[in-house]
Amino acid sequence: MLERSHLDIIAAIERYGTLTEAAERLHLTQSALSHAIRKLEERAGVAIWSRQGRKLEFTQAGQYLLSVARTVLPVLEQAEEMMAGFAAGKRGRLRIGMECHPCYQWLLQVVSPYLKKWPDVDLDVRQRFQFSGLQAIKHYEIDALITPDPIQDDLLEFRPVFNYQLELALHQDHPLTKKDYIEPEDLQHEVLISYPVPHERLDVYTNFLIPAEITPRQNPQVETTEIMVELVAAQRGVSAMPDWLIRRYAGQLPIVSRPLGPEGVQKSIYVGTRVRDREIDYLNGFIEDCRRIQQ
Repeated sequence: MLERSHLDIIAAIERYGTLTEAAERLHLTQSALSHAIRKLEERAGVAIWSRQGRKLEFTQAGQYLLSVARTVLPVLEQAEEMMAGFAAGKRGRLRIGMECHPCYQWLLQVVSPYLKKWPDVDLDVRQRFQFSGLQAIKHYEIDALITPDPIQDDLLEFRPVFNYQLELALHQDHPLTKKDYIEPEDLQHEVLISYPVPHERLDVYTNFLIPAEITPRQNPQVETTEIMVELVAAQRGVSAMPDWLIRRYAGQLPIVSRPLGPEGVQKSIYVGTRVRDREIDYLNGFIEDCRRIQQ
């Protein structure tokens, strides 16, 4: 009774807002689209949507089918991609999402040997600063999520690949270099340069500043690590970065680092995957390669 075409229609209406636009995107006539849903409603004995003027609103049954579509359609699309890959002589496709913004250069060191070991696997990396990795991996938009912030979820598992310490990058002549470690109050009058993400996703805030109820004087946000480092080197501000990343630039630019607090802020990088994908060999191979490339 319920077919994929019904889920496609419901998802398209939710996405595009009108029957006309949904029909155009699905390469159907509006009457054919309406007829398909009307037949489903007749068989199920329940309305899928109602009209409020020109606007369509899903009924309770329609909302339920929409939630089914959000779950099922990405799985079917992934299966189609996999089958197309098999037909083309490929083992599969690995889509990686990045929530660790400074980790791109580290990932490049992983990717090169990985591609040599797995020549029949296609690889795609998605790095967006407003990236919602949790939803992306649940909705099958990505297959692996690189993140410093694992979550507890029965459908997902997060495996650690390397540890690091978050430190404050400073110009070598900055007055704070006289201290053995940085205290939250030290940043109250500083320009703290960070990535363009909400404060609740920045460890320097959640693990250091917010508990002490401290706010920096300014918080300019910059998209690229390279520009952030150059700004620190030009004495335009300070920035919290992984210790391994600061070491990489310290030999080239006049920057040094100090721990955040007497114990430092200790973090780990994890690779998150779906539990149901646990037996995929090329996915496990990627995680093994991640663990080999230590910073």
